[in-house]
Amino acid sequence: MQNIEVILGDITTLNADAIVNAANERLLGGGGVDGAIHRAAGPQLLEACRALPEVTPGVRCPTGEARLTPGFRLPARCVIHAVGPVWRGGSEGEARLLASAYRSSLLLARNQGLRSIAFPALSCGVYGYPLDKAAGIAVRTILVFLAGDDLVEQVQLVAFSPAMKTALEAALKAPLG
Repeated sequence: MQNIEVILGDITTLNADAIVNAANERLLGGGGVDGAIHRAAGPQLLEACRALPEVTPGVRCPTGEARLTPGFRLPARCVIHAVGPVWRGGSEGEARLLASAYRSSLLLARNQGLRSIAFPALSCGVYGYPLDKAAGIAVRTILVFLAGDDLVEQVQLVAFSPAMKTALEAALKAPLG
């Protein structure tokens, strides 16, 4: 039985198989969710990220992709670092890249045998993606993935604000389209 739940809270406290980090391409920490996850996981997380190979100079994880590290001091066993796009008005392929970041995270979880995963609202912080648009993409991408997968059982969508929680709940109630 697969389950999607929307919660308002701190993703670093969740006891999931994996939590998703709203990372940047360098994977060297940052602000918002990224900084909170790095602080909670401890310095070993930065070391593990630095150990990941660069695919181009300074880029360990291109936008739309995801990488896996251990969770270290987090309750979660693993951290999936996903890089969503910066919002540039919607005509630069942002929707495709955002969906790809969610899908890549779910594929990593499935390939690692992880049954529960918690997502923040990728690209909705400093990357400026409009909440309603991002919530719709997140929910549609996750639902389509889960329809073809029976390993991932629990997905939590973790909102950082009441407005994000409302947007995610509305997207979850909307028909796929």
